[in-house]
Amino acid sequence: MKRRYKANLPAGFYDRPTAEVARLLLGKILVHHSPEGLTAGRIVETEAYLAQEDPACHAARGMTRRNAPMFGPAGTAYIYLIYGVHHCFNVVTGKEGEGEAVLIRALEPLCGLDLMQARRNVGHKTKLCSGPGNLCRAMKITPLLNGHPLSRPPLYLAADGYEGFETVTTTRVGISLAAELPLRFYIAGNPCVSRK
Repeated sequence: MKRRYKANLPAGFYDRPTAEVARLLLGKILVHHSPEGLTAGRIVETEAYLAQEDPACHAARGMTRRNAPMFGPAGTAYIYLIYGVHHCFNVVTGKEGEGEAVLIRALEPLCGLDLMQARRNVGHKTKLCSGPGNLCRAMKITPLLNGHPLSRPPLYLAADGYEGFETVTTTRVGISLAAELPLRFYIAGNPCVSRK
């Protein structure tokens, strides 16, 4: 039996401080209805990127063509290419015009495992969506969805009441600027987290 997920996060969910949204996104479900089929995964790791006093944030130096979606309404997708190879999926947060977002770093696969495995050529469930580039490949999230509102298909977020987990707060991964800021969050003990 296929699981059904509805985009059911309230409209104001994303319109709050970015670090708070990054913590609250843990346990939520990212869903993508692609032509090949449905994939879904539980968010287990996030990073917050802030417009003020955070030089690692893409919006720190103002709006460009690349980062324009970050300045759009909260609850939209910001997808970009990194190292010319990997796509990264972010959730725009805060007030429109601020330029803040949450990077989704890892998912625990829930639905469409065969499809994810075929896209990644990886058999082990815990490795399928561990890391931002891996999860975008497994879920087939591309820049075609850049700026998409995450309240409706084909790409959206859902909540199923999953809670009661411990959240770890630590520093972000793979950056040199503002590397000391405690803006990375993950579900303690989850095997799909990209780095402990």
